[in-house]
Amino acid sequence: MRCIGIFGGTFDPIHYGHLRTAYETRAKLGFDEVRFVPCANPPHRQTAVTASEIRLRMLEAAVAAEPGFVIDERELARPGPSYTVDTLSSLRAELPDEALCLLLGMDAFLDLPSWHEWERLLELAHIVVAHRPGWQVPREGALGRLLEQSRTAHRHDLERARAGRIHIESVTQLEVSSTELRRSIRAGIAPKYLLPESVWRIIVETNCYAQQAET
Repeated sequence: MRCIGIFGGTFDPIHYGHLRTAYETRAKLGFDEVRFVPCANPPHRQTAVTASEIRLRMLEAAVAAEPGFVIDERELARPGPSYTVDTLSSLRAELPDEALCLLLGMDAFLDLPSWHEWERLLELAHIVVAHRPGWQVPREGALGRLLEQSRTAHRHDLERARAGRIHIESVTQLEVSSTELRRSIRAGIAPKYLLPESVWRIIVETNCYAQQAET
């Protein structure tokens, strides 16, 4: 059974924190590919998102040289809020026999009960949580119960079923924030060593973060 990582986000901009997480989880867990799914209308975000055409260009530039990294544009083509459950439902309909692994940071995983129809996610995919030092794995509440029922420490369990398991994988600690990158760029500080040079060239060309306000 093929095993596919699904990595969603606004990628505004994509940076080395995103890319390293995707690279490490693919290498350690044996994914056949990682699909980057840029979000069109993030349900939990109130501030403006950079135009999808620019974010897509940056993403294409960032992953162009990495075999096994692909871009899936389905959320950009779909109207309304970009609910993850809808994306996974669409992927599952297209890939009925593949193991799908939704990649989340621990911060996103801890916020999972606020997501639209979050209880359905494990019906459609596995969840792989990229864990960094400083975050605590939940022991109680809805997520604690979910982990007790579904957690596995064995990567091969992700290949043996299409969905239904939660795996926590330690990754390199790269605390890069897209929000802080945008603020620094507006302040005139180049994001050297934080994102690919090809992405920086697009930011300079489009001047996409010059006037964008943060809240």
